[in-house]
Amino acid sequence: MSLSVISIPPTTGGLPTGVVVGLHGWGANGEDLASLASLLDLPNYQFLFPDAPFAHPYSSEGKMWYSFAQTSAEAAQGDRELAASQELLQNWLVSLPETTGVPLERIILMGFSQGGAMALDLGFKLPVAGLVILSGYLHPAPRSSEVDLPPMLIVHGKQDNVVPVTSARLARGTIEAMGAKVNYHEFDMGHEIRSEVLPIIKEFIRQVA
Repeated sequence: MSLSVISIPPTTGGLPTGVVVGLHGWGANGEDLASLASLLDLPNYQFLFPDAPFAHPYSSEGKMWYSFAQTSAEAAQGDRELAASQELLQNWLVSLPETTGVPLERIILMGFSQGGAMALDLGFKLPVAGLVILSGYLHPAPRSSEVDLPPMLIVHGKQDNVVPVTSARLARGTIEAMGAKVNYHEFDMGHEIRSEVLPIIKEFIRQVA
């Protein structure tokens, strides 16, 4: 498998000083988050928005990092897809310093919903600059991290009826207990990214990368 990636270079025309990787949610694709590149107004950063590797079952253009289970057979399939996506993303992220000239320590992983869960997975394995988790959740967490956990921004909607806000609160508690620094925000919104969230994301990225 390989990743199809939307790449948006720095608007300065120069080399990037940092990289922001955006991982979309279940049933979307890289284009779903690509507008954030202009909205965040970080002219020195390169933005990368990969498509998940698996086709979505209900959308011809949608992708997914793994399928959700209704039966035990589907659960096994979802586990295999998750492992494959984790390996694919990790290998791709490790290659970015060579292709972008930016070290992992200046790369931000940002994810929405299922993409947020994937970003958290990779944050336990790679020394990235920080994680931005939007309407996301935590897969069963390892008892320890392979690297020092990066600073994290977690943003969630109190009225989210897709991923309940309790998932964000649980993730926050688990991650803080592992020693990570978490910048946590809840908004009066659903399963979405509203304009009032953007300044918080921008400031966090500027602080850590």
